Amino acid sequence: MTWFTVASMRTSRRDLSEALKESTKEVHVEAENTGFMKSFQRGQLSLREFKLYLASLYYIYSALEDESERNKENPVYAPVYFPNELNRKAALEKDLEYFYGSTWKEEIQCHEATQKYVDRIYHVGQYEPELLVAHAYTRYLGDLSGGQILKKIAQKSLHLPSTGEGLSFFSFPGVTNISKFKQLYRARMNSLPMDPATEERILEEAKKSFLLNIEVFQELERLTSQGRISENGHLVQPKTELHTRGNNRIHGPQQSDRTQMTHKDMLPSTPLLRWTLVLFFLAMTIAVGLYAM
Repeated sequence: MTWFTVASMRTSRRDLSEALKESTKEVHVEAENTGFMKSFQRGQLSLREFKLYLASLYYIYSALEDESERNKENPVYAPVYFPNELNRKAALEKDLEYFYGSTWKEEIQCHEATQKYVDRIYHVGQYEPELLVAHAYTRYLGDLSGGQILKKIAQKSLHLPSTGEGLSFFSFPGVTNISKFKQLYRARMNSLPMDPATEERILEEAKKSFLLNIEVFQELERLTSQGRISENGHLVQPKTELHTRGNNRIHGPQQSDRTQMTHKDMLPSTPLLRWTLVLFFLAMTIAVGLYAM
């Protein structure tokens, strides 16, 4: 079967970009409604949680861009290969260095759900490259759309500099017009040579990509619900954090957060000891009064 024949078959079917949008609608909503993403959208994410999120993205995009480079000349992927416009790994490295400093690679950690996502991308890129477009679609078009909203939320809620430090991941300097670029990307997707069976596999892989994202969000939610997270992903006791460049300086809990002890709390718990203490104070009061006289 020639490329022309396959391309002709595709023109008689719905566009791949529309099919992807429709088939992933339900799981897309599910991803947006995870506890982690709801907290993000409400501006309730802490700086440490945001840093852990960026670290997960770093591992995911490293895998995706490794496999994009591997398949850049493969006809089932080459039309949607836009490294100058879309690649995120370098931007994430810049963000991680901003937050962690020069030793950021030793500080971050790839958790189980993220590793599962990464393994799937590597498998697809090496053994089923026609499915790689599903992962690229899920990640890059999402970044170009909802990611721009998340950028504003993160900048405001985390008090990050208006000049963009720490938010390079959300910036696409190679894309001058996001709307037009997304149109171009979808048109390229629709031109990919494939038969109906391959298209169905791509649709299923896109749903799987969203489910892998959901697992990452759920893992981040579990980690944060168990306790605060240190820079390298390990749990620590809750501390109030200051949003500072390069490191996360902390100070002790505020007085309002401490347990306030009342006079009642300071008395012994048993009735006998309480009466003994009361009689003791009464005797001392009388003695002091007599002395003062």
